[in-house]
Amino acid sequence: MCGFTGFLDRKHSLNSEEARPILEAMNRKILHRGPDDEGLWIDASQGIALAHRRLSILDLSAAGHQPMISQSQRYVLVFNGEIYNHLEIRRDIEQHGPAPIHHLADQASSVKPQVGDRWRGHSDTETLLAAIEAFGVGEALSRSRGMFAFALWDRHDRLLYLARDRMGEKPLYYGWQGDSLLFGSELKALEAHPDFRAEIDRNALSELLRLGYIPGPGSIYSHIHKLPPGTFLAIGIHRPEARPVSYWSAADAALRGQMTPFSGDETEAVARLDSLLRDAVASQMVADVPLGAFLSGGIDSSLVTALMQAQSNSPIQTFSIGFEEEEYNEAPFAKAVAQHLGTHHTEWVLGADAALAVIPDLPTLYDEPFADVSQIPTHLVSRLASQSVKVALTGDGGDELFGGYNRHFWTMRLWNRMRFVPQGLRRQVAHVLTLVPPHLWDSTFRALGFLLPEGLRYRSPGDKLHKLSRMLGASRPEDIYFDLIAQTKDQNRLVTGSHPQSNALTDPSSWPALREIEHRIMYLDSITYLPDDILTKLDRAAMGVSLEGRVPLLDHRIVEFAWQLPLNLKIREGRGKHVLRQVLSRYVPETLTERPKMGFGVPIDRWLREPLKDWSETLIQPERLKNEGFFHPKRVQHLWKQHLSGRKNHASTLWSILMFQSWLESRR
Repeated sequence: MCGFTGFLDRKHSLNSEEARPILEAMNRKILHRGPDDEGLWIDASQGIALAHRRLSILDLSAAGHQPMISQSQRYVLVFNGEIYNHLEIRRDIEQHGPAPIHHLADQASSVKPQVGDRWRGHSDTETLLAAIEAFGVGEALSRSRGMFAFALWDRHDRLLYLARDRMGEKPLYYGWQGDSLLFGSELKALEAHPDFRAEIDRNALSELLRLGYIPGPGSIYSHIHKLPPGTFLAIGIHRPEARPVSYWSAADAALRGQMTPFSGDETEAVARLDSLLRDAVASQMVADVPLGAFLSGGIDSSLVTALMQAQSNSPIQTFSIGFEEEEYNEAPFAKAVAQHLGTHHTEWVLGADAALAVIPDLPTLYDEPFADVSQIPTHLVSRLASQSVKVALTGDGGDELFGGYNRHFWTMRLWNRMRFVPQGLRRQVAHVLTLVPPHLWDSTFRALGFLLPEGLRYRSPGDKLHKLSRMLGASRPEDIYFDLIAQTKDQNRLVTGSHPQSNALTDPSSWPALREIEHRIMYLDSITYLPDDILTKLDRAAMGVSLEGRVPLLDHRIVEFAWQLPLNLKIREGRGKHVLRQVLSRYVPETLTERPKMGFGVPIDRWLREPLKDWSETLIQPERLKNEGFFHPKRVQHLWKQHLSGRKNHASTLWSILMFQSWLESRR
């Protein structure tokens, strides 16, 4: 787990002495991603500069130093992540025969041929370089199982390869700025290059307000892109407009799985998934440094923890965060699971002050404007874990693969109940429901709680009712899903100069032809919300404290198997993750994990009205918004006043605005 950055100079306008301080400045911006080592490599004759920050996890010796040069001297690599099956790939390479040697007339004088044995050390970076020489870039990627992003310079063909793992666990930004192609693990590294132009993409800002994150392949900056998961890009001075090429596709995996379903019964499916999960967890427990697990006490994190403990000879280390606010506190559930499994457990129960103290650091930590409020506890649990370990496994991904979100089973349930009622009548009912403020609905629900469905008895039922009322005007089930994931439908009215955009969420022609709406929703979540929210949140929160986060549920073999399973093994009787629950029951009693889904949140709606009120008003002061020119001041003030009064809960939309404003201020 590391970070990298670099640039390709189209005009070869810099010599090595001029390029070095630029590259050093870019690399300093990502020091937190790799405090253990750094390396620079510059070939001014080819216009390429590569920099690397190392967080040593495998092969702590100098043999793992990057940038790393291949045995043939043809390739130079900077790599971020882990390839969990790299020892298997090494065996394949040894059977394949010696790597070809390319004689380069333009070798840099600083590059010396490698001598001695084939392998200098046991790092997966060296394995990847050898695989590229033996099989080519595309085949090497297809053989690699893990989380990664890398930049590879081909000195023979003068091409830069950028690549990213299948599910998007590791980040990679790139884009032309003038005559320089800039790339790196985080935007802040690109910003340090003198050619960088900080032009805000207003449509991306609008998407931030709608979703709470900026969906790929865009970024907050115009002309800077996120490389899509499962792709690689070969770009060069003579190929400046190259497009990403897919080596693995979530759409293909979904279609293939549905067309060739698992042929066994439920018992066999549970056994097969258990086996795949055990193997994935075991492979991700390989490290030359201490490791542990995040444990919330929910289905996914409990399962990963149980499989770790089942394959460990000593108690593993587990970490959880709790809050003094009871309805947000999962710490007791995590502690109960930890005691059952016999882990060495550490918990941190926070007051509001500790959580609020993190907020000034969020713009720098998350690099790009990001407004999933669970960013706060995710960073805090990462900070807690980093005091004891350098690697932490998490349960992320289970919801997207196995139908764990309420929207996965509420969408069709709502549609089946409303579709026979005239749309106009439904809209009138929605209007009446929203006339009553959320806090009054909350009081009513508390009084009648025993009569209500479990989903409405839980946290902030009035807010849920207001959100559900938006869906009453739906004309198709997908509209309900879009309303469920949207923080606001007025984003283009709030952001000046923004326009609706077509993307993976809104373009049905790009969706695979999956029969069930539930599967279509799970697919859309897996290509948008998962990489651009969940995995972004984990990467920045963990790397901000130099901690490596690993996600065994996203092993692509598990992803592909999940798509082979029928819907009734995922969603059953109004609950998701059925098959995961069956696997978990082999290790942990159901009584310890069965409860309503809480999420990993904080009471941001109340905080905005109380301890964060002054901070918020400073950032959204009307004159300030007018001068900056990104938001319509009157419309933002209208939301703010409604929220303060308690008549409406606009916390999600306001938090997105505040996170952008805070990020913008940090860039000055």
